[in-house]
Amino acid sequence: MSADRRISSGGPWEDIIGYSRAVVAGPYVHVSGSTATIDGELQHAGDAYGQTKVALGVIAKALTDAGHSLDDVVRTRMYLRDSADMDAVGRAHGEVFGGIKPAATMLAGLVFINPDMLVEIEVDSYKA
Repeated sequence: MSADRRISSGGPWEDIIGYSRAVVAGPYVHVSGSTATIDGELQHAGDAYGQTKVALGVIAKALTDAGHSLDDVVRTRMYLRDSADMDAVGRAHGEVFGGIKPAATMLAGLVFINPDMLVEIEVDSYKA
């Protein structure tokens, strides 16, 4: 299946690394790993809950640009720098996805490009 459309957020890393914020492939949208970075600036340094909420906002915008919404998310993957942030990240994720309940994965102990990043999230959505 070839991609129907590629969506950019305009971030500088998209062209440097060669990726899209989201790719629409038929009824699916795949959103790349998203962090709490807005206009090149990391938001909520030291606050995993705050970073998660911002990352989920970035994801929501990408989904909207693709014609989907958070309600269409069927899978999330949460990547954490530190397992101690699991409760904060989980709480923010639950506030957004508690009624949707997508399949979810959470991994911890990762190293991010920016050492102040605490969480990165990617999602897949499906809309018939």
